[in-house]
Amino acid sequence: MSNVEDFLSAQEEQKIVQAIQKAERNTSGEIRVHLERTSSIEHYNRALEVFQMLKMFNTKEQNAVLIYIAVDDHKFVIYGDEGINNVVPENFWESTKNVMQTHFKQGKFKEGIVAGVLTAGEELKAHFPWTSDDVDELPNEVSKG
Repeated sequence: MSNVEDFLSAQEEQKIVQAIQKAERNTSGEIRVHLERTSSIEHYNRALEVFQMLKMFNTKEQNAVLIYIAVDDHKFVIYGDEGINNVVPENFWESTKNVMQTHFKQGKFKEGIVAGVLTAGEELKAHFPWTSDDVDELPNEVSKG
């Protein structure tokens, strides 16, 4: 795959945005999905850079989750900010990654991303339920680098 734009169709991207909106409907937490072709540095470190670049650290409760995917490298990272990372079960990120990877191995990338978004959303809801004064702090669209 030579172009990150070819990784998902417009319809698949829209399904991911809808999953983000659904996941965030019941939580003050924020979820972003970022795609790029490759990374010249270790993927976890690149996910941290993207997290900073997208200003995801600015959420009121430090409860943002980034799903970072390097398409050509066949690598992805799920990164949760301090607020959410401190309250999820110890194996939560690994189990969420496994759910996504099961779909990815079958070539079902949209389904894997949607599953990861919805799983993260359920955990966010458990620890950071939606309140009447909640505002959507971050954009919901899939970002690309």
